Amino acid sequence: MCRPHCPLLLALLLLSPWADGSALRGQIIGGHEAKPHSHPYMAYLKIGLVNCGGFLVAPDWVMTAAHCLLGNITVVLGAHNIYEPEHSQQFRGVLKYHPHPAYNPDTVANDIMLLKLTAKATLNKYVRTIALPKTSSDLPTGTSCTIAGWGLIDDEHSTSKLFETQVSIYSRRKCILFYPHLDNGMVCAGSFHQLKDSSQGDSGGPLVCNKVAQGVVSFGYDSPPGVYARIANYLPWIKKIMKK
Repeated sequence: MCRPHCPLLLALLLLSPWADGSALRGQIIGGHEAKPHSHPYMAYLKIGLVNCGGFLVAPDWVMTAAHCLLGNITVVLGAHNIYEPEHSQQFRGVLKYHPHPAYNPDTVANDIMLLKLTAKATLNKYVRTIALPKTSSDLPTGTSCTIAGWGLIDDEHSTSKLFETQVSIYSRRKCILFYPHLDNGMVCAGSFHQLKDSSQGDSGGPLVCNKVAQGVVSFGYDSPPGVYARIANYLPWIKKIMKK
């Protein structure tokens, strides 16, 4: 089954618009618990009874997936265990939601969104921003990347702690065999050899390659690869929105 990646809980999986059984996704299957605060750019997005991932790209801006706009969002920064109070955690509201204007929930095209926070984050060793691409070029096939999230870690068990796993970039030619509607705003990544490593992090979380956020977790099947919004494709839009 192809899922748009949040633990958008069972409701999203049942209400997914994908006729072929696909949906938005949210799992780190086959990964391991991350070293606490080793991904200080990660954001946990609380949206009522569901949640998404995100990442801090400026002190007052978080990037996530457009399909995570399911209600008012509370942003938690500096978290490792999201079910326990931690002195490292910072909470922010969202002043303005900026989903990409061409986001299509039926095809999950342009699945990217910027959140303007109500106040700047206090940057420290627990909360930091992550760099974005400087050019619009594609990543080389086989590039090693990291994904992280607070979603399911297998088909039955969830976790309150941040998990991570490694994936690699797929060629566009190979990925289009899995996803014929793949466009320039999407990039594929997964494990070439181990099925258990293929699932993605929470919807909206980052695909990080060489310390740069290159993708936003979007959708995929339970087998590799998963699909991410390709951040490099949206640099002009990102700069325009953040300059506002």
